[in-house]
Amino acid sequence: MRVIKTKDYADMSRKAANIISAQVILKPDCVLGLATGSTPIGTYDQLVDRYENGDLDFSRVNSVNLDEYRGLDKDNDQSYRYFMNKHLFSRVNIDVAHTYVPDGSEPDSSKACADYEAIIENFGGIDLQLLGLGHNGHIGFNEPTDHFPKNTHCVDLAESTINANKRFFEKEEDVPRQAYTMGIGTIMRAKSILVVVSGADKAEILNKVINGPITPEVPASILQLHPNATIVADEAALSKTSL
Repeated sequence: MRVIKTKDYADMSRKAANIISAQVILKPDCVLGLATGSTPIGTYDQLVDRYENGDLDFSRVNSVNLDEYRGLDKDNDQSYRYFMNKHLFSRVNIDVAHTYVPDGSEPDSSKACADYEAIIENFGGIDLQLLGLGHNGHIGFNEPTDHFPKNTHCVDLAESTINANKRFFEKEEDVPRQAYTMGIGTIMRAKSILVVVSGADKAEILNKVINGPITPEVPASILQLHPNATIVADEAALSKTSL
């Protein structure tokens, strides 16, 4: 596992965008695994800047996203498809037909998950998977548990997640209770992995991910076993980690 220490969030975003840019330039028809959340937004902004400056071409890029809420249509402003359209897809020349997010509107969870695994397999796998890091070490919606989930699957959201999401919905019954997510095995099969981490509130968990034992109680700790995993983190996030 390679760790790149950066000065701050802006520097982290630039360094992460450098790695993604290199992937797109070296393999224009690459398969990018993408993530939502607040941490990658700066990285996406950097990629948009490079596209607008004529330095990046996304026209042949394919993308697959980590996860999506079950029960949300792609046009719902709380869906991860909506997030990706807002922060990246609508701002660059990527073909939307080549962008994939788990189908949250598919009620049959087995079908939704099997279909998504098939999409990734048909691409020949993911070239570069971007990840954020949850405060409890989760990646995607793979929360701490007693095992590492292998493939794309449906998860019950933690009560804390459901409660935190209530403010985004008019009615409580509209708040998603489940999500579709790539499994740990799906993520680990990516040829390379890039994790972006920022802020002192992630310092303790990041140290566990890098230096702690490999355990499903800290899902991201499995990345220690990946042959080509890179963590780009700012000084605050690395403040409790000895490298």
